[in-house]
Amino acid sequence: MTAQRVHLLVDLAIREGKFEDFAATARSMTAGTAKEAGALGYEWFVSSDRARCRLLETYANADALQAHMTGPVVRELVPKLLAFATVSRFEVYGNPAAQTAATLASFGAQIYAHFHGLPSRQ
Repeated sequence: MTAQRVHLLVDLAIREGKFEDFAATARSMTAGTAKEAGALGYEWFVSSDRARCRLLETYANADALQAHMTGPVVRELVPKLLAFATVSRFEVYGNPAAQTAATLASFGAQIYAHFHGLPSRQ
């Protein structure tokens, strides 16, 4: 991890009988995020019973995260996803801009500022 990168971890509880709707929306979210400059990673992991999911997101820097937060994926598709799932944990790792941090905190995100680590070898 570098000091500029920002990572998000979102744990979701999928409503019973809604996995297919959830999955279709997740695919649309991934396709939209893939078009965003600075989006380095956007990966979904699902439990074997399809009741829980974790989304891991990585952005090149605070500006890339801000663009994502104000873009169509968050504005249009996140509300749709939340019809099929609830957020059970939301953590941010890195240093988002103050405005972005306030927005994330309003959604219940716990923000962990970058403290120390090895630079990325990529």
